[in-house]
Parts: sequence; structure tokens; C-alpha cells
Amino acid sequence: MGEILVKKGLISDDKLKEALNEQARTKEFLGAILIKKRQIKEHDLLSVLSEQFGMPVVSLQNKYIDWDVARSFSASLILDYKCMPFQRNDSSVTIAITNPLDAWVLKKAEEEARGLEIKFVLVSQEDINEALSRYQKYMRWGISKWFR
Repeated sequence: MGEILVKKGLISDDKLKEALNEQARTKEFLGAILIKKRQIKEHDLLSVLSEQFGMPVVSLQNKYIDWDVARSFSASLILDYKCMPFQRNDSSVTIAITNPLDAWVLKKAEEEARGLEIKFVLVSQEDINEALSRYQKYMRWGISKWFR
């Protein structure tokens, strides 16, 4: 990913080396370091990740979230690992993520998909946070209606 950022002129070789050194110390993801240091913008990172992993970038604000689909996955996967299942058909489920390099999240999502093909899409941190807030409100409302 770092090489792609350099080739696109988004960062210099020196900035990449700095970030890689920090990554070796902190074990943080390279993209997170570069954003934190304001070397790149989040939309630049999403664009490069989309290109690298062949995943489309979407906005959940413009997508219908099927709450029944979301509810069929664990709250831990959704809230703790910021992974939002939002669409399903007979053979696949579409899940929004912010980091396609987080192998544990990808594996956990596959386990919980119960044999369905997973179509991952990339979303911004702001987008996933807003969707998670909506999910929490939905779950509170959905659960509270049973106790009225």
C-alpha cells in the first residue's frame, strides 16, 4: 500500500519510511499512522485500499441497511470490530468494513455468515460510526418493544 501511495504522489519516500518505522514500533496499521500524522486523507486511503483489494468504496448514508441482516450477526462483531452487515440476497451478504487488512475481522465475519458468500465494501470511519449509532438505536428500540 505504501508503494501505491508513493507512486500516486500522495506521500514521499521519506514520509513512508517514517511511517513504516513507527508501524514497526507501535504495530498500528500504516494507513492509520499516515492519517493520524496528516500525511494523507481518509478518502485517499480508501481509494488506494479499494484499488489494492478490489473492494468498492460506498457510503452507508446512501444505502438501505437491512436491520434483520445486521441482527443475524453478533453484536460483538458489529460494535467491537466495526463491521456492518447491511444487505443480503439468497447466496451472499454485503458487509461494510473500514480495514481490509484486519484478518481477524474478515475471518470472524466469514464464520458468522454461515456459508453465505461475503461481499466486503469499504466505508469511512465516520460512515461506520454513524451506522453503528443507528444500529445501537435500532437494537434498543427493537428490544424495548418486547418489554412494554
